[in-house]
Amino acid sequence: MNRRDFLGIGATASSLLGPTSASLLAACATRGTRLAELQVASSWPLYRPEFVSPEGLTLTARHATVEIARGVSSPILTWGDGPVGPTIEARTGQRATIVMQNELDEPTIAHWHGLRPPESADGHPRLQVGRGERYVYEFVVREPAGLYWYHSHAHARTAPQVYLGLAGLFVVRDDVEKALDLPSGPHELTIVLQDKRQDAAGRLAYVPVGHDLMEGFLSDGPFVNGVRFPRIEVEAARYRLRVLAAANARIFRLGLSTGTPLTLIGGDAGLLDAPVEVPSIDLGTGERADLLIDFAGHEPGTVVRLRSLPFRSPGGMGMGGGMMGRGRMMMGGSGASAQGAELDLAEFVVTRGGPRSRPAPSRLATLERLPRSSAARERTFRFDSRMMMHTINGRRFEMERVDERVPFGAIEIWRFINDGPFPHPVHMHAVHFQVLSRSGGRARVFPWERGWKDTVLVFPGESVDVIARFDSHRGMFLLHCHNLEHEDMGMMMNFQIE
Repeated sequence: MNRRDFLGIGATASSLLGPTSASLLAACATRGTRLAELQVASSWPLYRPEFVSPEGLTLTARHATVEIARGVSSPILTWGDGPVGPTIEARTGQRATIVMQNELDEPTIAHWHGLRPPESADGHPRLQVGRGERYVYEFVVREPAGLYWYHSHAHARTAPQVYLGLAGLFVVRDDVEKALDLPSGPHELTIVLQDKRQDAAGRLAYVPVGHDLMEGFLSDGPFVNGVRFPRIEVEAARYRLRVLAAANARIFRLGLSTGTPLTLIGGDAGLLDAPVEVPSIDLGTGERADLLIDFAGHEPGTVVRLRSLPFRSPGGMGMGGGMMGRGRMMMGGSGASAQGAELDLAEFVVTRGGPRSRPAPSRLATLERLPRSSAARERTFRFDSRMMMHTINGRRFEMERVDERVPFGAIEIWRFINDGPFPHPVHMHAVHFQVLSRSGGRARVFPWERGWKDTVLVFPGESVDVIARFDSHRGMFLLHCHNLEHEDMGMMMNFQIE
């Protein structure tokens, strides 16, 4: 795909939103719009999507107009009635029978990120369906309790479709989790983190230009569950906060305004073996974190902000800028906050006292460990971005080409090397993996990388080794960067389990 082809993504996004919004998008595409310019009041309540069963479910991809901030409505794409899709809740072993109906003006398909369905239900872009068509998914939920998600995986259209709303959470429960007596009901919060641009009227704007095509579409506006900088009312009690990073390109360094440590209990594919306290957590697109946050001891009226803390921009110099920020301006970027800039994401407001907090369990799940010595083979994948191209091992994605063949049941080590100037959250379909090591760059395995995962963040100059057992299903699946602009522009490849 060349630059002209990719610019069609922005044009398609504009047409999907309608003529009035499209003209507004064009008017602000090259300059961006900062929140201060919008002058839209904050403290809009958190949107809480409905919970639905995966049995006999129909998801209709359609156009809608919803409120995304106080007094501000925007055209979006949705699989439900709100700015993000309904939350699908299932138990391990449950059979999912889901119909995806497409009422958009372009093709789409749903991928079940972190789940391991057969090839026919995985949501490969070659399976996308056009307007008025449907796709039927049938699979058994085999995963342990955890936070997974579903999103568009349309060919070269994943970025605009996810940005405009085609994403939702998939929560899996099991008996191991139930026995831990973790915070539940109103004390369990599920949130989808994104950053988005808004036009002069406050509507969502997606028209990538210049540096957006290389680094990814970064924005100034923090969105949680499709709502800009929401207010979340809480009791003075312990909460379970389940977080998905679903921005097009932004990495979130999660922390609290109080400086209170986060208690990490789980990651991408379920619970850890034991809780661990961390000052902050880095999440690239597609990664998840399962956290405990205790508001006990806070007086009513106390405000605690969830923040993305500042960090040195990968490949750049200085926090939230440096080389990458200057590149964004030189290549015609929007002027949106650079990678690593500090952002306030949401505010928790303590409204009343709550039940006495129980201590976190000392043990969580029993995790199988795959030792390096168990691997039958090692493979290397080099991710690079240059000259308006994003590649894996020097090649861009081709729909039917099989790049790697893996024996069914094999245990292998895959090495992801970042040769370019931008970070890459690397995602594997069909398997869960464990992170063995990271060399170069940050040169360590982080606490949130010690459980089973399906996505790992690889900074410039880093090499990350992961180990996986390829025993879910035979068929053709994807390995790709989950920076949405990168994958739409070709940083994706097929592997065949046979």
